[in-house]
Amino acid sequence: MIRLLVVDDEWMVRAMLRTIMDPYHDIEVVGEAGDGDEAVRQARDLRPDVVLMDIRMPRADGLDATAALARFVVPPKVVVLTTFDLDEYVATALRHGAVGFLLKDATADQMAAAVRSAAAGDAMLSPQVTRRLLHRFAEPADPHRHDALRRLDVLTDKEREVLVALGEGLTNSDIGRRLYLSEATVKSHVSRLLAKLQLSNRVQAAILAHRAGLVR
Repeated sequence: MIRLLVVDDEWMVRAMLRTIMDPYHDIEVVGEAGDGDEAVRQARDLRPDVVLMDIRMPRADGLDATAALARFVVPPKVVVLTTFDLDEYVATALRHGAVGFLLKDATADQMAAAVRSAAAGDAMLSPQVTRRLLHRFAEPADPHRHDALRRLDVLTDKEREVLVALGEGLTNSDIGRRLYLSEATVKSHVSRLLAKLQLSNRVQAAILAHRAGLVR
């Protein structure tokens, strides 16, 4: 069972998110908070696996709260949920440790998938956000592309295939279906390629794939 904390300054949104998550029997909403300070307190007391976090809130906002949660000894995974798809919010949220970023017009299944991916250690960005983020940070310029391609020399052919899939924003289960691999095998490939490339997360790997011209 995935323990979920819902954070939004509007009680109606929190109630809606509870209702959305209720049919998914592997996800339990264990608490809710109306601002960033309360989110940190609730997370400390309730120890959720995943926090579904709004960005714009009074007192401490979602970005400050995400940074504070990242300093926990065992930090929960944070999925940022917002109506704002501005690049600076995405980049800051990722720097502060968020592993997912969804717009509030996401479907119920997309929200549930993001929570599950976060709990499993995967990063998940909405397709719109992924495209904007990668176009901002990974526009393939000649010097960047040459350096990126050179870094990929350490990868096996299968690891390159996994890297391409990461660049397209696929989850481990999606990659497994595409490459006919088990999720455990995909996780092993992801861990090895991150270590070989000296990257800390899947988003950095996706950016590198775009810089190398592997994904358009």
